[in-house]
Amino acid sequence: MSPTYAIENLLLRGSARLVAGIDEVGRGAWAGPVAVCAVVTDLSDPPAGLTDSKLLTAARRTALAAEIQEWAPGIGHGEASAAEIDEVGMTEALRRAARRALDALPERPDVVILDGKHDYIGSPWPVRCEIKADQSSISVAAASVLAKVRRDAHMGTLGFPEYAFADNAGYPSPVHQAALAELGPTPHHRLSWSYLDDLPQWRHRKKHRDPAAAQGQLGLFAV
Repeated sequence: MSPTYAIENLLLRGSARLVAGIDEVGRGAWAGPVAVCAVVTDLSDPPAGLTDSKLLTAARRTALAAEIQEWAPGIGHGEASAAEIDEVGMTEALRRAARRALDALPERPDVVILDGKHDYIGSPWPVRCEIKADQSSISVAAASVLAKVRRDAHMGTLGFPEYAFADNAGYPSPVHQAALAELGPTPHHRLSWSYLDDLPQWRHRKKHRDPAAAQGQLGLFAV
């Protein structure tokens, strides 16, 4: 599916003058921040081949990200660290990261297109939730590419080569899982997450919060 401006144009036919597309990356990772990007376009033709970042190779994402940065008039990034996720939970961390991304835009948008079915941004931002918006909306697709490329590059700077963050971006690859079992979590790991329940030797490192905050997180050997 090639994204279009159908959703943007629908919103602009109402009271909106400026529309931003938002997408996140890193929600399901075990290490590193959750990152959000907001993109405002001028409704011009996007870079060729733009689509959901998950459908692109790493090399194509990187090339597209450079083109998007030259093309889009408004780009904002925000993130919430692993420690912040442990402190406030993923939903609140996403909200903070999204608001930081929106605040980083050169001009405040009137409405936001958010990939997914749940509005984690909240008032006062008017939000239009769209499932698979990263495949249907040009501005959200651009945000998905920029967020992924930026976070992947950041994960490659964290060190700890035994965990292969540069390759797995903090997600539970076999190399990552093996390093966790042998060496335990790094300062970049989310210590409130349930993977530590499967590591008795490191369970004492776990940070406990409201059990509801752990919903949707996988155990270490469940992938």
